Amino acid sequence: MSAAAQAYLHTRVSVMATRLFDPDTIGQLSQMQLPELAERFGLTVLLDEQQSAKTRGRAIEQTLIQVLLAELQILVRPMTAVERALVLAWGRKYALFNLKTLIRGKLHDLDQQVIRDSLFDLQSFLRLPDEAMLRAENVLELLRQLEAGPLRLIARQAREIYEQRREPFALEAAIDQCYYVGLVRRLMQFHDASQHPLQRLIGADLDRVALMWLLRFRFSYQLSPSETFYQLVPSMRLMHRERLLKLVNIETFAGVLAALPPPLDALSAECSTIIDVQRRMGRYVAHEAAALLRHSPSGVTRALAYLMRRELDLFLLFALIQGRLLNLSTEVVAIALEITEPTCPWSGSRAGTAAVHKGR
Repeated sequence: MSAAAQAYLHTRVSVMATRLFDPDTIGQLSQMQLPELAERFGLTVLLDEQQSAKTRGRAIEQTLIQVLLAELQILVRPMTAVERALVLAWGRKYALFNLKTLIRGKLHDLDQQVIRDSLFDLQSFLRLPDEAMLRAENVLELLRQLEAGPLRLIARQAREIYEQRREPFALEAAIDQCYYVGLVRRLMQFHDASQHPLQRLIGADLDRVALMWLLRFRFSYQLSPSETFYQLVPSMRLMHRERLLKLVNIETFAGVLAALPPPLDALSAECSTIIDVQRRMGRYVAHEAAALLRHSPSGVTRALAYLMRRELDLFLLFALIQGRLLNLSTEVVAIALEITEPTCPWSGSRAGTAAVHKGR
């Protein structure tokens, strides 16, 4: 990237970073009711009481995703081709949400309009051929239609897995795995000063994903060590291949947490549920993103770190609005905003809200 483009990107990121929530902002938001939230964030649909809570919630979710992706489009403009490809690959998760919705609709033989109403309206650079896929006779035909586009690798592997196993779980797991493998592949295209900070940033997110998947597959889904290991995407940071191979063979939840490397061992200390670990790992990624956003000399790293933080903030805002729409208690909303720790197995945490949107 030229010096001028690099300076422009750094300036853009710095200006956008002023929108991020700090603890004081979160505390203020937690006290606001729907009219105040609608006014502050320009979410007029919240005030339309003729619409159901579900309809308004869906519209808000769509709006917040549009905000994130619009900012992504702005940030990629001055980037080089390699940088742009990485950031767009990160944002492609939202196209995969639509893909999973289409697949589930086909598997359960849902009405086309029901499926259509559940899709996110994405910008052109991420949009799938939704209408053509809706008309596909079955899941295999749907996936074949994608093999000519930017999701060809994901579509091909997902189709091959589904042809072999015909299991919805295996199909969605293959999609998620391919997404993260694709991010790593894009990262390996960097051979300049951005490589190390990007490895730190994306590696932290892969640490989170690898640990969460390992715990779920081994102790919630009761998969064998070999089956679990096959599903994982090793990180280039802490949860690398050799460590994952060791961890999947540990027989207890507490044993896995005790065997984690620093700082994950201290971070997950006293966690008794996957939800607890999810919250702590969400904080770990947010902390790494915040540090790189403040100090990294790499423009693309700062841009991606900003987008990751911004995504968490927007999901936090969505969780707050959902709580208000559903008339949830103050205590539950405080848990959702991570103002207080959960005292029951359920948690609508900031990290947990983000995890729902990440597909698994």
